[in-house]
Formats: sequence, structure tokens, C-alpha cells
Amino acid sequence: SAAAAAEEALGLFTGIGLSEAKARETLRNGALSALLRRAVLQAQSALGPALDKATGMLLYNAAARLRDPKHLGFLVGYITRREILTDLQLSAALEYVRNHPLEPLDAADFERACGVGVCVTPEQIEEAVEAVISEHRAELLAERYHFNMGLLMGEARSRLRWADGKTIKNEVDLQVLHLLGPKTEADLEKKPKAAKARPAPVEKQKAAVVENGEVGTETRSLLEQLRGEALKFHKPGENYKTEGYVVTPNTMALLKQHLAITGGQVRTRFPPEPNGILHIGHAKAINFNFGYAKANGGVCFLRYDDTNPEKEEEKYFTAIRDMVEWLGYQPYAVTHASDYFDQLYAWALELIRRGQAYVCHQKVEEIKGHNPPPSPWRDRPVEESLVLFEDMRKGKFGEGEATLRMKLVMEDGKMDPVAYRVKFTPHHRTGDKWCIYPTYDYTHCLCDSIEHITHSLCTKEFQARRSSYFWLCNALDVYCPVQWEYGRLNLLYTVVSKRKIIRLVETGAVRDWDDPRLFTLTALRRRGFPPEAINNFCARVGVTVAQATMEPHLLEACAREVLNEQAPRAMAVLEPLKVTITNFPASKALEVLVPNFPADESQGFHKVPFQPTVYIEETDFREEMDKGYKRLAPGQPVGLRHAGYVIAVQNIIKDASGRVVELEVTCTKSDMAEKPKAFIHWVSEPLACEVRLYERLFLHKNPEDPSEVPGGFLSDLNPDSLRVVPNALVDSSVLSARPFDKFQFERLGYFSVDPDSKEGKMVFNRTVTLKEDPGKA
Repeated sequence: SAAAAAEEALGLFTGIGLSEAKARETLRNGALSALLRRAVLQAQSALGPALDKATGMLLYNAAARLRDPKHLGFLVGYITRREILTDLQLSAALEYVRNHPLEPLDAADFERACGVGVCVTPEQIEEAVEAVISEHRAELLAERYHFNMGLLMGEARSRLRWADGKTIKNEVDLQVLHLLGPKTEADLEKKPKAAKARPAPVEKQKAAVVENGEVGTETRSLLEQLRGEALKFHKPGENYKTEGYVVTPNTMALLKQHLAITGGQVRTRFPPEPNGILHIGHAKAINFNFGYAKANGGVCFLRYDDTNPEKEEEKYFTAIRDMVEWLGYQPYAVTHASDYFDQLYAWALELIRRGQAYVCHQKVEEIKGHNPPPSPWRDRPVEESLVLFEDMRKGKFGEGEATLRMKLVMEDGKMDPVAYRVKFTPHHRTGDKWCIYPTYDYTHCLCDSIEHITHSLCTKEFQARRSSYFWLCNALDVYCPVQWEYGRLNLLYTVVSKRKIIRLVETGAVRDWDDPRLFTLTALRRRGFPPEAINNFCARVGVTVAQATMEPHLLEACAREVLNEQAPRAMAVLEPLKVTITNFPASKALEVLVPNFPADESQGFHKVPFQPTVYIEETDFREEMDKGYKRLAPGQPVGLRHAGYVIAVQNIIKDASGRVVELEVTCTKSDMAEKPKAFIHWVSEPLACEVRLYERLFLHKNPEDPSEVPGGFLSDLNPDSLRVVPNALVDSSVLSARPFDKFQFERLGYFSVDPDSKEGKMVFNRTVTLKEDPGKA
């Protein structure tokens, strides 16, 4: 029966290490579960029924990310033979099979591309890091620990593609320590002013006044705004001056100790949960946390809030860090809440001993919502709670049978928030060491305390947790940072919740988390938005207490400003019309020099061939002229941009259905012809390419609002959100472009090379049009 088959598949999926929730989510996706079942059964026939979790995760990722199922057996073979061992290799394998759709695959070429059999020795890593440090020795000695260590990591990685990233980082840390010695007080101080010559990613941005969803511009940089915000904040070590801060008999001694450790440095943290991809709202949090620290000579930690092992996946850890660095920020340190599980557990025992926490057996549904009934176990003896908490740790209680709760009432009326709960799910970093995991309410302020964070900046919805933040640090007599809340950044015409994006992917409305119609950061990067544009947008929105809900066209305007300066020009034709020049002035192709940036010819030129056959846009020709029409028509010549020639229609060639398929024209040198009313773009000896044109994914501003969209967000999809032009033509100057390179196609918009590009067929995503669509304003 169907139920029995589902139960059998559920057993298979949990057997490879998926949580039950993840396994059930997979079962709801028919195509994915069928592929994964095939992969697991094939692996079990080779390795036996018990598969280790690492193999299981590779099988899951292969099934989830594979575009063409016919290659599944081929990939699973490599995984079961332990020839593909890492996610890095699997990503290379998936890219290879995507770029080689025809069978059979060349095994030797495939293995070379995926690093099969490549063994990177510790000696090789040591040598590569040594060589990289040697190249940067002078800057390292000058800048010491202010030097961007991520650069060393990146360069070492590029020399040893298949090396383990963690091993490289350890080697970099070791060799830098050997070269520079331990950090001095000067290393922890604000960066010397001389270093400001290096451009900051968010310097000189136009900034912030938001009124009624519109942005007025000022010439303040984000860093200037953030320095201004500092006036509202306490200085490091002056936490006690903050309104609402609870001063205890130990506060001043703890602050003195804190200052001795940090030297008065501003410390912030960006603390994402690794259970989804970052979106445009997170960009504001990244800019605020990293930007505030930078503006005040401080440091910012990237700390993963990895306290819920059921929902965390390695790909999210990697993607989050990639996006932080893509936006131009280098974390001072990358930490995890799980780094501190031992300390958090020891503090939980101390909290019980102090009579401030107890083990409770109320069910989760009983304690949800406002005014839940008080726990009958609230006054349980300390010794009993200590024994029961130890039993929770040893796995003697099932999930939901016991929790550890703290004795306080929060601002929103929530009573005795949960500090620990039982979860029999292995953790990606601590394995099966723990079957109890701390909650956000318990973990967050204590991790901030451990890392000596000075300013815990978070969004407005955490305001109701501020009292528990102060209460817990004070209940344990540990250093207490200060929490400050700011308004979230929301965007109209989109959804950003993980659950809703997964529904969009499952229903095929979008391809994946990085579909360019979404507003995740990976999607914005794929569409071609430069990181500077996103940072500028955050700067204009500004750091305010009020929530900001913005129109996408304001983000697009920021993209145009940056791309106008960054994207070299090229010519492309989306709907080609063949044009034959009957009196072409030369016996072979001419070379036309086209400026990369017409407003600044010092930025160089590229060459474009000019042949007797060129292609123009179908829409740039009409058989009959309307009033005001200025482009090519019989009796109305036009200039060819950059070519120095004007063309005039001589003959119109049509197919059997009467459609114009070719024009025969004559050309005249521009300086000898009457000035034409218009100049049009063209291509000659072009490259065939695919162009993807995007519109908004949703029809209404608030697709999640039932009053606006009664049928739910899936009923609000724009059927015209993606238009694919399969046979566009582009000039050959783009031939060497790599994925994410950006161009302005003259008269058409700004475009970015998509990672789907392959030899012989490039793919371009339109980021934005050249001018704002008046219908969007």
C-alpha cells in the first residue's frame, strides 16, 4: 500500500542520517524522494544496509541537486566507492554532468574535474601557506593582525583546490602567529588612519531618510550614520548607563574585567541561524553589525546560532559566510553557539543550584501563548531538578517529556521560558554527544557574554526578550552586554520566509534558493546585483527604530548607479533581423573600436568585427512609419552605433507567411551622410546566447496578506515573471566572460553572466533595465 511504501521510504531516509522532519519533507517532494530512494538502494547494495551519515548526506545532496536523473547511478557509484568524499567534490561532479549532457561520460576527464584520487598532504598545505605568506610578508609585518587573513586563506585555497578548508585555516593561523607573535594591545586597537586609503565597501554612499516608503538622499556615508548612532549608545564598559540596564553589586567589577580583556574595543556579532539562506533583510543586519563595529574601530563576530540540529545543514553555513564576505565584510572570528555547549551546560547546573531554574513536565502545547497555567513543578527542590536534568542529559526522558525552565516573566507575558529541551538528533558539529539542546532565550545572551560583545544589535521582535537577556546574565553573575533593537527591512512584492521559499521551489514556481526572481542574497548575486548596490540600499534605508518596507525599484536604482560605473558596454540583439549591406566598403571584415565606457574613454576599448552581414533588433525596423518613429524604415536611414556608417533600406525580403526575414541596405560613411534621427545597436559575427528577462515574481505588493491575496501567496504568481530568449546574439567582446561578470548591453539594460553558461552557449540574466519602468514607481 501507499502508506507502507511511505513508511519504508521514511525508514530508508532516516537511516542515512536525515531527521524525521527532513525525511517527511523529502517524501512530500515526489521526484526527489524517488531519486533519493534509488540512490540509497544502490548504495546499500554496494556497502550493506548501514550507511554512515557522511555518505548519506552526499547521496541526499546528489539527489537534491542533480538536474538530469540519468546520471544518478554514475554519481552514486563514485560516492559508494569513496572516490567522491566531500561536498566540494560533489559540487564539481554535479557541475561536470550538467555541462556534459551527452552519454557516455569520459570517466578520466570527469575524475580530473572532481579531484578523484587527489590527496593533499599536510606538507603541501604547509608549503602553499608558506608561499602565500611570503608574497604578503611586507604587508603582514606592516599591518600585523589588521591584515585581511581571508586573503591568505583564499590564495592558499586557489593553489590547492581539494585541500580541507579547516586545515588551511589552522596552518594560516599557525604561520601568522609564528611570523608576528601573539597579539599586542596595538593589534586590538583601532586601525591606524593611514590604512584608510584602502576603499571601504560601504564608504561614500548616499544615505538615509525614509518617508512614506520613498527615499530622500543625503551625502552621508553609512559609516557616518553609524558613528552618529553611537551617540545613542553607551561606550564600551559604560553598559550601566543604558536605560533599563540592571546594575547588581558585581556589575562594576565585571565591567572592569571586561575592559581588561577587550581594551575598550567595540564588539558586535551577526548571529544567523544556519537553517536557511540569507535574504535582503539580513543584508541590513550584516551592514549594521559589521558597519557599526567598523565605524567605531571595533570588530564583528560571525556566530552561527546552531542550537536546533534538526534544521541545520552544512550548505547553509557555507552560503551564509560566502554572502557576508561577498558584501565586503571579513568576520573577526567565525564562532558557533555549539562551541560553548559545555560552558552553557555548566551554567545551567549553576542556575538550578541558585534556585533560578527547574525541570518541568508540562507539554509544549500547554505552555504556548499568553497566560499559560503556572507549572506545578516550579517549586521543585533544587536537588531533585539537578538529578532530573542529569537524567535529561543521559537520554532518560523522551522528546517533550521534560524541559529546563527559567524562573522569570518576560515583557510579553511569557512565563518561565524554556532553557533546554530534549532532542534525539545528532548535531553536525558535536555528533551525538548531546541529546539536550539550549534555546535561543538561554543561549544568546550567554554567548554574547562569553565573546565580550559590547553592543548586541537585533531586530525589533526581540525587544520582548530584553528583560530575560539582562536577567540571565545577572542571575549567573557574568558580564552582561546591552541589547539594542532596530527596525527590520522588508521588501514589497516578495516572500523571504524559508518555509515559503521551499514551497515555491517544490511547486516549480522558482528553480532554487538562488532563482533570480527571489530576494535571497544568492539570488540577487546570480541576477547580477553588485554587493555595493545592496550596501548602498541599506545605507539609504538607514538605521532606524521603525520598520522600513521598501519598493524593489529603490534597490534597482542603487544597482543602476553602481553598474553604470562598473559594467563595460557591449552590444546584443534579442530578436535578430538579418541585414545585408550590398555596397560594403571593404573586401574583408572591418574592425570597429567600441569604448568600454563611452563617458570615460580612458577605461579602454574593445574591438567588434563589422561585416557585410549584421543583425539588428526586429523592433528597430518598420515597413511603415508612424508619427514620431525615428528608427529604420524605407526612406528613413539610421546610424549604426560606433560603426561610423548610416544605412538605408534598399530591399525587403519576406518569407511565405509575409514576415520580414532580411533587409538589403546600402551604407554611407557618417561624415558624408545627412545626420540620421537615431542610432541603433547591431552585431556582426556574433555569439549565440540565451537571455533571461525577469519581472516581479508576485502581482501584489503584499502576497502574504490575505486581504490583498485571499488565495495565498502561491495564487499570486506572475505568469510573466521569466521570459527566456533562447537565440539572442551578442558581440564577441564578451567571449572570455566568467559567471557573474556584468555588462551593459547598449539600449537594453544591465546583464550578468549566469553560472548555467557553457562553452558555445552563454546565458545572461537581465539585472535591471537602463531606465526605471514608470509602471513600477
